[in-house]
Amino acid sequence: MKKPPSKDLVRRGTGLSLKFLFVSVLCGIMFLPFIWMICTAFKSSAEVEGAHFWPKLFSPDNIRIVLQMIPDPFTHEYVNLSLLRWIFNSFFVASWVTALQVFTSCMAAYAFSRIRWRGRDQVFLLYLATMMIPALVLTIPRFQIMVSLRLVNTYQGLIIPSAFSAFGTFMLRQFMLSIPQSYDEAAEIDGAGHLQIFLDVIMPLARPGMITLAIFTFLGNYRSLMWPLIMIKDAHLRTVPIGLLAFQGEYGTQVELLMSATLICLIPLIMLFIILQKQLVRGINLSGGVKG
Repeated sequence: MKKPPSKDLVRRGTGLSLKFLFVSVLCGIMFLPFIWMICTAFKSSAEVEGAHFWPKLFSPDNIRIVLQMIPDPFTHEYVNLSLLRWIFNSFFVASWVTALQVFTSCMAAYAFSRIRWRGRDQVFLLYLATMMIPALVLTIPRFQIMVSLRLVNTYQGLIIPSAFSAFGTFMLRQFMLSIPQSYDEAAEIDGAGHLQIFLDVIMPLARPGMITLAIFTFLGNYRSLMWPLIMIKDAHLRTVPIGLLAFQGEYGTQVELLMSATLICLIPLIMLFIILQKQLVRGINLSGGVKG
C-alpha cells in the first residue's frame, strides 16, 4: 500500500504549479503583440477593418505584395519597398558596430582589469559615469562632429559613433576580473608581453562575455531608430526601422502590409537568436557569477 504524499511534497508541488501558471500567463501577455502581428500579416483588408483577432483564412498575399511578387490589389501597382536592401543595410551597419564595439571594449577592459597604472580606478569610474548621460543630450554634438567630418548620410556616420561602449567595457572587465591572475604570471614567465597575453590567454577565456556583448550590441543596432533617422537622407541607405517608418507614412492605412513587412524584417533576428541562444544563456549565467 502506497503512502500518501507528505504535506511538504504537496505544498512544494502546489507552489511549482502556481509558479508555472504565473510564468505561462506572463509569457502569454508578452507574446500577445507578436501573435497579433503574425495574424494581421495574414489577414485581408476587410478582416483588419472588422477588428478580428484571428484570421478566417491565412493568406500569403500580403507577404507576396511586400516582396513585390504581385501588385497591390487596391492600386494595381507594385509597392515601393526595398525590404532586402533595408535588411542588408541593417545587417551591414550592425555587424560593423558589433565587431568594433566588442574589439574596443575588450582592449579597454583588459587595460582596466589586468594592467596596473596610476589612476586606473578613477578613470574607470569616470568612464562609467558617461553611462549616466542621456543619449539625446549627446545627439547634437555627435551630429556636429559628423557634419564636420562630412560623414552625414554615409555608412561610416552610422558606424563610427557607436564603435565604443562604456557598458561593454564594464561587462567584459567583470569577466576578465574572474580570470585568475596566475595565468598572466605564467605567460609572463614564458616571455609573453601584454599583446600576446591579451590575444592568446584573456580573449579565449572571455569568449562567453564577448559573445553575449556581441548579441546585445547587434540586436540593439539592428533596431536602432533615432540615430539613423537623423543621419540618413538617401533611400538606398535606409535601415529596417527607417524603411518601415517611411513605409508607414506611405501605406499607413494598410496595416496588414505594414505587419507583413515587419514580420519579414524580424525573421533574421529570430533566426539569429535561435542559433546563438545557448551562447547567450551561458554568457548571462557566467556574468552573474563573476566578481566585481
